[in-house]
Amino acid sequence: MQIQVKCSCGEEKCPEWAILELQGVVEVQPSFKDRLQNLQIGTLCRPTSQENYTFTVGYHELTGTKMPLKKPMLVLKKIKLSTEEEKGDINSTKVELDVIGVIRQRILFKTRPKALISKPQPTEKEKVSAAVSN
Repeated sequence: MQIQVKCSCGEEKCPEWAILELQGVVEVQPSFKDRLQNLQIGTLCRPTSQENYTFTVGYHELTGTKMPLKKPMLVLKKIKLSTEEEKGDINSTKVELDVIGVIRQRILFKTRPKALISKPQPTEKEKVSAAVSN
């Protein structure tokens, strides 16, 4: 069986994706079990530099670092093409794979999450602007 892989976005223009690698299990509440597609589980931020990330899930905050993958991976979308054969009018399907992204990096969260008990404290800029406005 031959499976064709094509990239319609161009080799240099393919979107960059990243893998989030977490230690442990992310459990979904029973009320969301039926609608997992497009479910937002947290917020990913890069507060200081290109290499450090924070991932906030509910009342938990994880800190991670960006690391390169040993081998890049492709994100593929399966496309089924129907063809009719002349001898018996039998419909057969061919499969084509379209490249929709390239994964070259992973963000590794290997430490235990920090518990967020209260709302985040304001930054220095927010403190200064609040003092000026008063």
